[in-house]
Amino acid sequence: MLHPRRLLKTSKHLSSSVKIQKMEEIVLETKDAVDWSYRSEGVVNLVLAYTGSSPTFLGKVMRTKKMRNTGNENGDRSGNGLTTQEKLIWGDIKDLVSCQNKEIAEYLFVKHVMKPLLGHKYVNAGIPLPVEKEFLESVKTIVTSQRHSWRANAASVDTNRSFALLLDDLTIFSHGQIEDHKPCLTVEIKPKCGFLSSSSFIAGENVIKKSISRFEMYQVLKLRENQISQISEYNPLDLFSGSKDRIHKAIKALYSTPQNSLQVFLNGSLVFGGFRGGICKTTPKLELAFEHKLKDFFKTEDDSGVRANTFIELVTETVYASGALDQLLDVQKLDKYNIEGAIHAYYDLVDKPCKACQELESSKLSNQFGSMHSIPQDEKVNILKDFLISSTATDCSVMISFRPIETGLSKSSSHGNIHLESTKQEFEYKVHFIDLDMRPLKRMEAYHESDKKITKTYLEMLKKKKGDQPRRF
Repeated sequence: MLHPRRLLKTSKHLSSSVKIQKMEEIVLETKDAVDWSYRSEGVVNLVLAYTGSSPTFLGKVMRTKKMRNTGNENGDRSGNGLTTQEKLIWGDIKDLVSCQNKEIAEYLFVKHVMKPLLGHKYVNAGIPLPVEKEFLESVKTIVTSQRHSWRANAASVDTNRSFALLLDDLTIFSHGQIEDHKPCLTVEIKPKCGFLSSSSFIAGENVIKKSISRFEMYQVLKLRENQISQISEYNPLDLFSGSKDRIHKAIKALYSTPQNSLQVFLNGSLVFGGFRGGICKTTPKLELAFEHKLKDFFKTEDDSGVRANTFIELVTETVYASGALDQLLDVQKLDKYNIEGAIHAYYDLVDKPCKACQELESSKLSNQFGSMHSIPQDEKVNILKDFLISSTATDCSVMISFRPIETGLSKSSSHGNIHLESTKQEFEYKVHFIDLDMRPLKRMEAYHESDKKITKTYLEMLKKKKGDQPRRF
């Protein structure tokens, strides 16, 4: 990918609407907004796909920040968005704490923290791209009608940003074009936490957390709050197990009950699933439509369910062969204390009375919780740093793109290769981790409250279930 300072060399190839300022940077202005269309969005960011003809931007997406319509974010922050305590946590990354722009700081976090940890081949940090306020205002107008109304009502494009992030479009294989008319299939998965904590800071009444995944417990709360209509069959522990059979079980479960954990793109267009309001269960009608979309990708008979099963097999084989999730799991496991331990370090660092200790019985304060408050500050800083990095790795997405290749032809050294025995086909694949945003330190209290609510709801469900069982005489 080109660096902004090098884009000048390609300026003669750019459309006339793209302006070069200060002979160094490309700045997107009002007229350029028509070349960007809505692709997707999450809670914090909105993603736009390039639809114009400039060779510089073909095969790229732009990620820009959203702003809640309910008012401004609270603002006791410096120009880079970091609090005093966060500067302590990320202090060893001089570029990050010294820069005076929030978007650049977030880019530097991915580049200097997450990319080395997860592996350079799996992470593309992107390029910070200067944008004018008028460009963002035009984008806001254009995409409003393309967004779900409930999303548009909740948040809009933040037009006060001076930079957006330019990234490779991972739903297509190369340079924005389908080479030799070969289709590209892309799977996006939200894996979630792939391990069970063994932290000694987990309270005795919460010991269930050491045997049941957070995802499984959270499903019970979501069902109670009507966020979902049925419990997912998916278990992250299967996906991260390293066992091909269990990985297959996990992918099959994601396909059967996608919720907001799985979506599939064909040549950049969404053909299955959809985050935030995604389908809870794959019906025969949805499966038939998906099978039809895959008819030119897999060389199979038209028997019902064959292509879907082949899809599950391909993703399973690739997850197993790539080893990428092993790398992700190692980063998730940086959290050795669980939120029940890390929250004590948080209150000390922000110099507030520890609410977690106030909730504990006095008999418990003399053991490990008391010792947490007595450790040196640099150790508390490291505990919080590891927890926040782990949180980023737990909430990220993995994108796997596939392209069929002819058997026996030379293969790209930069991509992995999978032979699918069931269809006698070979595929190139590439794996990337996305959504690697820095987690704000102030979110620690929300993490703690959420953890308590999830665990309490699950324990109440178990108690009720046990009470409903018939007595034996």
